[in-house]
Amino acid sequence: MKKVFLVTGFTLLSGVTVFAQKDELKSLKKIYSRSEVSAKDVTEYKNLVQKLKPIASEEGDKIYAAFYEANTPMVEIIALGQTATPEAMVGLVSPKKISDFALAATAVLDYEKKLGKKVITDEILQRYQFAKPLILSYAVGLGEQKQFAGTSEILYAMYVLDKNDPEKLYFAANYAVNAKDYDTALKYYDELKRINYSGEGTAYFATNVANDREESFNSKADRDRFVALKTHVKPREEKIPSKRGEIYRNIALILVEKGKVEEAKTAIKDARAANPDDTSLIISEANLYLQTKDFATYKALVKESLAKDPNNKDLIFNLGVIAYNNKDLTEAENHYKRVIEIDPTYANAYLNLAILKLDGEKELVEKMNKLGNSDADNKKYEVLRKQREDMFKGAMPYLTKTVELQPDNIDAVSTLYN
Repeated sequence: MKKVFLVTGFTLLSGVTVFAQKDELKSLKKIYSRSEVSAKDVTEYKNLVQKLKPIASEEGDKIYAAFYEANTPMVEIIALGQTATPEAMVGLVSPKKISDFALAATAVLDYEKKLGKKVITDEILQRYQFAKPLILSYAVGLGEQKQFAGTSEILYAMYVLDKNDPEKLYFAANYAVNAKDYDTALKYYDELKRINYSGEGTAYFATNVANDREESFNSKADRDRFVALKTHVKPREEKIPSKRGEIYRNIALILVEKGKVEEAKTAIKDARAANPDDTSLIISEANLYLQTKDFATYKALVKESLAKDPNNKDLIFNLGVIAYNNKDLTEAENHYKRVIEIDPTYANAYLNLAILKLDGEKELVEKMNKLGNSDADNKKYEVLRKQREDMFKGAMPYLTKTVELQPDNIDAVSTLYN
């Protein structure tokens, strides 16, 4: 009889634990679902999270316990109400907390999808869509403060929460590069490679009548709606080129940085095999061979790229950049001028021509400053001064055109003024 009582008692005790954790989950869900939360609710929420963590034993309970814990900052922010200013939220939000929330929320979404039963899936997705602009604004703010690692972490978390927005992954990778976290950048670029992200599309613009500034829109429908309201005029569209070349180039450069040159070459070759019509990959491969000083292969790839698409202004512009970096100024100038022939509004081609015309100006100034006051030195000075003046005269038309096309280009305006 004692054995029966002991077993029954254990079973009852176990049952109490199960019911207890179910009660905690119900209470947490109740607070989580509220649109308004009090300070008392926050305290109760935190206590429930701490009580649930050690007793959650089943897979689902562990997943929900982790989610509600990661969601704590959101409950605290909601409790702030009208006082939820950026200053008040300092300490409640961080890249790590946003990343933890993204992973915990995704685990819940995957679990409920597997069960075929939505418990809080819709609420998670709705709340994320509401919070998305705020999170993005926070990431942009960190980026402006040059906190690149944090920006990258947040953007990756946004991608984790919405895999239909791979652009966030692309920028997360770029910010990881800026943070010099090459291992993380490589991980993100490999994911972009796996999903075959290109970033190709169309950008939509129109000029705001109120301030006469051109603005971009998320879609043609959005742009056309403002044009129909007559708040915007001069609608135009611009093709967004493929980013595959840049992605594979960065993969290759990171691999080269790690001393894995052959892996880098294989990565580019695989990319071209998978995307034979993507001409941006040719220039990326050419750039890789330029980096490794294999000039014969570099020149062959340049010829191939021009043969495939002789009027691709972006490709020709990139060839000009590579030629300039290789100190082949004549070839670079020819490429930039060819770009302008194809598209007379290509501002960066004018700017780079101006930079090209000013190439060597620093060295001239150094020579002039080293001269003495003898008659011979004075004559040399005049020759060098004339050369420098000719440089400025050569650059001015291109700088003037750049400023005409891009009046907000501070560097071009400043250089032209000088």
